[in-house]
Amino acid sequence: MPLSRHTGQMPEATWTLGLREMTEPWKGALGCLGVAVFFAMTIGIISWQALEQPPEEWVLRGRAGGVLWERRRGALLLRALPGGRTAAVVAVGGGVPAAEPPPPRDRCWHDGGQFCYAWEEDAELRVSLQPPPAPGTECYSVRWTPLRPDLTLKDCFSMANVSWYGGASVRAQRWPLNGAESPPQPFVSGDLSQSPGGYGPVLERYFLGSTGVTVTVEPDVPLFLSLESNRHFCLESPAGSAAVPLGYQLCLSPDVAVAHRHVGTQLAGPARAMPDTALLGSPIWRYHGPEGSAAKIKRGLRSLAKRLKRHRLQEGVLALGERCTAVLAAVDHVPGERRKRQDPAGAWDPAVVAPLQLSITLSPYTSIASPLFLRSLRDGQTDSYWLSLQPPVPLLTMWKGRLCARLNVTSEVALSWFLARARRLRQALGAAYVVVEGAEGSALLDQAIPPPPEPVGDRYTGALAAALATLGNSTVISAGAGSSHLPLFVQMSPLCSDWSHAGLKGLIPSVLHYSLLGYNFFIPDAVGGTLAGDAPGDPELYVRWLQIVTFLPVMAFSTPPWLCCDAWVVNLTRQCIRRHRDFVVPLILKHSEEWLRLGYPIFRPAWWLSPTDPTAFTVEDEFLIGDEVLVAPITEKGQAWRDIYLPGEGHLWLDTNTARVFDGGTILRNYSASLAEVPVFVKTS
Repeated sequence: MPLSRHTGQMPEATWTLGLREMTEPWKGALGCLGVAVFFAMTIGIISWQALEQPPEEWVLRGRAGGVLWERRRGALLLRALPGGRTAAVVAVGGGVPAAEPPPPRDRCWHDGGQFCYAWEEDAELRVSLQPPPAPGTECYSVRWTPLRPDLTLKDCFSMANVSWYGGASVRAQRWPLNGAESPPQPFVSGDLSQSPGGYGPVLERYFLGSTGVTVTVEPDVPLFLSLESNRHFCLESPAGSAAVPLGYQLCLSPDVAVAHRHVGTQLAGPARAMPDTALLGSPIWRYHGPEGSAAKIKRGLRSLAKRLKRHRLQEGVLALGERCTAVLAAVDHVPGERRKRQDPAGAWDPAVVAPLQLSITLSPYTSIASPLFLRSLRDGQTDSYWLSLQPPVPLLTMWKGRLCARLNVTSEVALSWFLARARRLRQALGAAYVVVEGAEGSALLDQAIPPPPEPVGDRYTGALAAALATLGNSTVISAGAGSSHLPLFVQMSPLCSDWSHAGLKGLIPSVLHYSLLGYNFFIPDAVGGTLAGDAPGDPELYVRWLQIVTFLPVMAFSTPPWLCCDAWVVNLTRQCIRRHRDFVVPLILKHSEEWLRLGYPIFRPAWWLSPTDPTAFTVEDEFLIGDEVLVAPITEKGQAWRDIYLPGEGHLWLDTNTARVFDGGTILRNYSASLAEVPVFVKTS
């Protein structure tokens, strides 16, 4: 009920009631004013944070560079000093579920050489300055520690304005890696002919950027790698890995060549050894004749040797596959059992192929029907001989169409048997070389939870390579990981018989990849490729392939030239073999001394001589032998010309075909190269 008032009369204390009535309409206005002030203050604070606070903040600063924190993306920026050039952008914490990165909380602020960053109850990031490997190069340790066991850690390195090299080989090899595509999968060496979507047989935990940055992942960290074409590559820890840290080292150098000299050449340490250089001048002829019995193999080898002699190609090595090796051996020696008597008619005589030498092939796989496997099963020694996820149950896998068990390289018993068998077969067959296939790592073991006692992932490859090195320097292995310092040849992945990056176009990128990682003594896939099944039907492809392998360590043939092409190609093959022996092999031996002493690659990319020229970063169809010879073959079907980049501003290059001289640091447009020619330039100054 409203309060009544009398005219001209004001009761005692009525003035307070009147005041309340008079101020009541202002309450809404005052409330609105308060809300407006609150919003103004909020907007001001946000504006101050956005405009006044810098979007980037130094967290570590050294002499040659430093690390900044970028707030918007939650990224680490590796920046060179004094110019402020950004060398790498690393989006960190990709597996942390926070919608956006929290503000930095430096938990080790008292230490000027470290920066710590925390996500509440999820993970901690620690970045610290490291002792420099050489003057002019600065390194930072980056280490993630998950605080929950189900957390997947993921750091992605931007490919914007950076060309990346190293890491893993892939099916369609690219140089640089920017154009490659791969889903997240274990960083484990694999057989691309059996798993085309996996990683190839040669890999190292080392990535090199054209801006002079290197990324080296710690050897004991379980690692997944993904490649997203022209966007980024990502390092991540596998899910459910019991809170295993993710750690790597970032180093910054003045340019890409200096970066590799200071960091990449030290991957395998200073102790490097050479394989048997006699193989460099010996072309390899792979035998694909009858293999049903020792007598048939003997006749087939005799026929191939006669054809090679008829075409004046009688020098080199005849290579037997694994099945032919087993047939000729006639007996698979089992400890404690007597040898079976061989058939005299099928007995092997090395004189059959003289003066050609012989190579035999083994693998660490044994059929579950073999006497050795059955004996180990009967004696309860399966875990001594074969890999297993849960001993004593062996891990069975398919190998060349057979269900097999795989050698346990941590077992002295198993290794002794395998090495003794290799020595015995080499001696019995008079073989000059032993090829070991199937040395790749095991992605299945790498993903096993809990991990098996045997070496997982690419550590299998390293352990087997170290054991094979005891056989001498005439051994060929099919994979490499942490073993570039050993005196072994490495067999390259098979390639398709076509012009794609899975075929001919991928050959030079593979050469550069292998050599950059320290594997200079490789055997390229046979001329024309080996994944087509039948003899190559494209003579032009055969010739262009032949021209490239002429300048590589070893020339290998699966299809002889007389089965592929006309007589002129046979003559060209003879000339290429002679050029390889007289010109290329001495060049490789010369620069192998530099590799032994300094670790520099023998086969080098164009940027080795032009480390600051962006044009050189993406040249994938040329390569240098040392600093003095440039090879620029044709890799496009139907072309008789190409653009050629001559690296090294201030140098002069002599065309060995025409004797013309050109300046380095230039591009030769539409340079002629007929089907019988390959452009080769020699540096003259």
